[in-house]
Amino acid sequence: MPTKRQKVRLELTRRDFLVMAGTAVGSAVFAQAVTTGPLSPFATLRHRQVTGAEGEAGHAGVGTRWGMVIDLDRCIGCEYCLRACCATNDVNPDKPWNIVVPEKTSAGQTFFFSRPCLHCQEAPCAEVCPVRATYVRDDGLVVMDYDRCIGCRYCQVACPYDARKFNWEERSDVNAYAPTWGTPEVERRPRGVVEKCTFCIQRIDAGLAKGLKPGVDFEATPACVNICPVGARTFGDLHDPLSPVSQLIAATPTLRLREELGTEASVYYIPPKEGL
Repeated sequence: MPTKRQKVRLELTRRDFLVMAGTAVGSAVFAQAVTTGPLSPFATLRHRQVTGAEGEAGHAGVGTRWGMVIDLDRCIGCEYCLRACCATNDVNPDKPWNIVVPEKTSAGQTFFFSRPCLHCQEAPCAEVCPVRATYVRDDGLVVMDYDRCIGCRYCQVACPYDARKFNWEERSDVNAYAPTWGTPEVERRPRGVVEKCTFCIQRIDAGLAKGLKPGVDFEATPACVNICPVGARTFGDLHDPLSPVSQLIAATPTLRLREELGTEASVYYIPPKEGL
């Protein structure tokens, strides 16, 4: 298999990850300012999204809520997750949905930080979208309707995690990661829309229709989870106490990025060990 590493720029700073509770800056400040509180100019819009007549939006209740645990102590920085995601979802390798970058703990120990979309339950991106192109499904997935997207990029600015990418140009390139790392399972997004990680929603929905269990059955599980050679990613139903992902969270200290923002992210991290 190819061993060439894809270089990506991490716009989530080291301090953001290591401190986890620092003051939000840039897009995070914008997101917090315009999407929270009863006086927010988007408060009415958010109410419409949550109570939409078509049932598209709304936060997960007692039913299923898909989520992920990423073990940063296990991750070896191989970028297999990045490559499999790009191949399976036909993602531009210059704008990967998953990123993997080297970082250091406060003790100077090197580890690899990995980040997909965090699928927030209180999603700033959904709150600011003026056309409801972004919404939160009942199962907790934050998804895009590319036919509705008008390319205003409000969602990209509002996302505190830099998890969204804008298509400036029509793509005509050949997917460099296919078929070695997977075969595209979804249509390539058009010019002028914002795109993001979906937790391989096409696999989840198709798997459930066949009676399969995402996070357990290979065919119904996100590509990034399946491909990881060291088992650093675990996926499943956060509302099912017997699911592998719930059991891992219950048994292991975990954290979520920028919890002070109240986004209720569906991705949990097992932090790297501080020891030498």
